[in-house]
Amino acid sequence: MLLLLADFLSQFYSGFAVFQYITLRGILGVLTALAISLLLGPRLIAQLRAKQIGQSVRDDGPQSHLSKAGTPTMGGALIILAIGISTLLWSDLSNRYVWITLLVTLIFGAVGWVDDYRKVVEKNSRGLPARWKYFWQSVGGLGAAAVLYFTAHSPAETQLIVPFFKQLVVPMGAFFIVFTYFVIVGSSNAVNLTDGLDGLAIMPTVMVAGALAVFAYLTGHAGFAEYLLIPYVPGAGELIIFCGAIVGAGLGFLWFNTYPAQVFMGDVGALALGAALGVVAVIVRQELVLVIMGGVFVIETISVILQVGSFKLTGRRIFRMAPLHHHFELKGWPEPRVIVRFWIITVILVLIGLASLKIR
Repeated sequence: MLLLLADFLSQFYSGFAVFQYITLRGILGVLTALAISLLLGPRLIAQLRAKQIGQSVRDDGPQSHLSKAGTPTMGGALIILAIGISTLLWSDLSNRYVWITLLVTLIFGAVGWVDDYRKVVEKNSRGLPARWKYFWQSVGGLGAAAVLYFTAHSPAETQLIVPFFKQLVVPMGAFFIVFTYFVIVGSSNAVNLTDGLDGLAIMPTVMVAGALAVFAYLTGHAGFAEYLLIPYVPGAGELIIFCGAIVGAGLGFLWFNTYPAQVFMGDVGALALGAALGVVAVIVRQELVLVIMGGVFVIETISVILQVGSFKLTGRRIFRMAPLHHHFELKGWPEPRVIVRFWIITVILVLIGLASLKIR
């Protein structure tokens, strides 16, 4: 939006041409989303408290969590609002990737909002029934996958790129749609499962989004893409603004979500952010790198799968409680220790993912 204004004003003053640089707009996207989160956060928390939209806590979990009961939730709506406004202000709105990522984020956020609303406001412990939740997630995931497949301009946009290898690519053809669906929906649910402690999910999301911004910039630059032997996807560079908005909105939310949390993001935030990371990774052709950088999300998801599978097959549990972060809590780790150690692991994994650009 502001890019169009700056383009018009550059006719009268050449200084406005500086806004054509996506790196500058990426930085402004971070700062705008951060400012929105910090300014609107206290008002949102006050409104949620006034309407008694508070978190319910399981009594069979860590006892330290009982004090969290009643903490305002559904704060993820603030994250989505900040991302949306910042992206619309600073992005090139003629870019299809901008609209695809925004729509996926909104669709998954809406699914999470309905689930949260039924649980917290209507006091329905089931929330949105699982079949309907996965149905609407599938609509969003398959819709985005189909659009990306049928609007692809080159074979590189639908090939699977294997990190750390120079020329190892796998043509997927129409299977790209199925693969993309699993990446988006899987990423969405993985972040949601991780969102169980104060700040545990949002900081890794911020770090992964920041790394994906680097990939977006390089993938959308023909020179850098050729030099680094990664696919060149015209227009992908514009996603640096969207990723920057996630970083800014996430850091602003963390201001209120850090231990002890004043607000939780709820499914509305976790499902949306996970889907956002997934669709960006697909566009920049770094799905496998996302698995590496989002290793904490992956491990948390695997822990749930293993726990459920083991209990159904043998009647025994592998972990004291799943997802994995609760296992460490029940072993006696204080909540801040679990959170910070998972953050440290994410820093290492993100650096490994970024290293894949040169180690080939």
